[in-house]
Amino acid sequence: MSNAQGALRQIGDAAIEGVERQDWLDPIADRLQRAVTAVYAAGGDTARRIRDALHGTWLGHPLHPVLTDIPLGAWTAAAIFDLSRRDGDRGLDRAADAAIGVGLAGAVGAAITGLTDWQHTADDDRRVGLLHGLLNVTAATLYGVALTLRVRGDRGAGRGVAGLGFIVAISAAYLGGHLVYRKRIGVDHAERPDWDDFVAVLPEHTLAEAAPRRVDVRGVSVVLVRRAGRIYALTERCAHLGGPLSEGQIDDVGIRCPWHGSRFALEDGRILEGPSTFAQPCLDVRVRDGQIEVRARREGVAA
Repeated sequence: MSNAQGALRQIGDAAIEGVERQDWLDPIADRLQRAVTAVYAAGGDTARRIRDALHGTWLGHPLHPVLTDIPLGAWTAAAIFDLSRRDGDRGLDRAADAAIGVGLAGAVGAAITGLTDWQHTADDDRRVGLLHGLLNVTAATLYGVALTLRVRGDRGAGRGVAGLGFIVAISAAYLGGHLVYRKRIGVDHAERPDWDDFVAVLPEHTLAEAAPRRVDVRGVSVVLVRRAGRIYALTERCAHLGGPLSEGQIDDVGIRCPWHGSRFALEDGRILEGPSTFAQPCLDVRVRDGQIEVRARREGVAA
């Protein structure tokens, strides 16, 4: 890493640490999180299905980062068109205007999905996520002003405001990258067992009906569940944000994470309810000589 790269990284790390210490953001975050949660709760099952769709449960990973590419890509194109234009080049002017409009439309979807994901964050992650969102709103507002100026004929001022919006959008994207790659928001938190042999983990008679039991197997936390005469085993850390499934609720077919409510099928770990967008890894189970034995499921995780 060059000295310049090292200096830039230090500046970025210092900025992030500064944001994480801004506890004045907490009252804003509290009110906003309560409002988002209340809106989805008021809508019942229909709102839950909408919420899960916005999380990206149908896609297999979060939907928000897919949609963020639209405004960033469109606004980058607009900047290139503006920098490439010559005086009187109306073709590139129109192309830049169209790109800004596409970016504004995409920003709406990115904002809705981002807010839906953000409601489950806490502490430092919540502060960084809130500022990330506020910067994106600021960038979109600046681009809206820029497009208005351009349409009215004040293209010079419009290009200047758009340039400022681009700087703000890139800053917001940096915070978003920190949340994903440093804080692991929106990535799979479930552990992945990899042993091929059955391992004895618990005397069969000690596992009560519908009472999740955590066991540690070769460095992997596993939750055991007895339900209607069958024993199931899933990795214990929730795929969403690592919540303890051993403290979750059991129903006829699933287990619900106590942190954010993700619900997974006992049979194959598939998602029954979000916000998780990743299935929960399951293990094969057998009882031999009075001992519950588990091994990594050979056919892999169900989709």
